[in-house]
Amino acid sequence: MNIQVHFGKQVKHFRELKTWSQENLAEESGLHRTYISGIERGRRNPTLLILNRIAIALDIEPSLLLTEVKP
Repeated sequence: MNIQVHFGKQVKHFRELKTWSQENLAEESGLHRTYISGIERGRRNPTLLILNRIAIALDIEPSLLLTEVKP
């Protein structure tokens, strides 16, 4: 699995833990909903700044978006 797909799955995982829609995450992070969708589908290659904005919005450490979370 490439890093973009993994990152997208992690974003979706943490977004769903908060029971947020993509729209909620978009509003909290200041990004567009379609950009969030592209990230979650592994179609976007976000910068570290975008990774950080998403982590802040989700109230998690940025590293959690790059590491595998065991259930």
